[in-house]
Amino acid sequence: MRTLLPFLLFLFITSFACGIIGTNDTTDYRAEMRSFVQEIADYAHEQDEDFIVIPQNGHELLTVDDSPATEYLNAIDGLGQEDLFFGYEEDNQPTPARATNRLLEQLAVGKDTGKTVLVTDYCHTPFKANQSYSQNQALDFLSFAAPERDLTVIPDYPENLPGENDRDITQLSEAENFLYLLNMQEFDTKADYISAIQNTNYDVLIMDAFWNKNLFTDEDVEALRQKENGGKRLVISYMSIGEAEDYRFYWQPGWHTGNPNWLVRENPNWEGNYKVKYWDPEWKRIIYNGEDSYLQKILNSRFDGVYLDIIDGFYFFENR
Repeated sequence: MRTLLPFLLFLFITSFACGIIGTNDTTDYRAEMRSFVQEIADYAHEQDEDFIVIPQNGHELLTVDDSPATEYLNAIDGLGQEDLFFGYEEDNQPTPARATNRLLEQLAVGKDTGKTVLVTDYCHTPFKANQSYSQNQALDFLSFAAPERDLTVIPDYPENLPGENDRDITQLSEAENFLYLLNMQEFDTKADYISAIQNTNYDVLIMDAFWNKNLFTDEDVEALRQKENGGKRLVISYMSIGEAEDYRFYWQPGWHTGNPNWLVRENPNWEGNYKVKYWDPEWKRIIYNGEDSYLQKILNSRFDGVYLDIIDGFYFFENR
């Protein structure tokens, strides 16, 4: 989750500070991110062939030399996109047409190959939320009008969800709407959180896999699948793969920029988030390879899929 202008400032600052990353590096950062996502999908599908993989943002990866990146497209089930119509430069403000058009060109590559598009627009007034839902619906995109960027609340508006239904949703392509509720500080207990979700009829829930550093159990996830109207939803876990987060289970005492050597630099706009050399084997082991890996924990709790963030981490390295 990022706004554009602070991120561009971050790139500008880091372009003058290359002590950690060599200036003669010939790494193909986009190819490395594609490979990373494909490896995550392969690992998950060995255990659950229906496991859903959705990368958020960074959809330049969908093409190579203006042609569809077929192996990458085959590895994913959907595309997450922030700020398509609102929030690109400032929350609750329309995204400039030039940016929307560029993003639509990228998303069309995935849409043309049958991928479900999930759009999170950041807008908090009913009029703009209505615009977001109607514009996305016209494109056959699922959409969520988030009233704030920290994604801490279940919105009161709209009262009737777009496409609300009582069906059991077993595939991403069957969904009509989604809820992106990443941070849980507004809920006193895990039981309160689960109850609040059960009182909604969203077809897809995107959430964190942990409650106060404790992994949600498979029983918890099964309870979260229950819609108020009796249907079942998909429950998808967020997972950042382009940055390390110092509040995660894998973080070790003594870690700091440069130690381990794949831990590159703290993001000045998101305290506790560190850019990583995401192609490094040690980082990959943390994310998906082994019983103690992030992905394995998500699989063990029987989540229906992952929503991968900081896919666009390649920008940082390309513009260093």
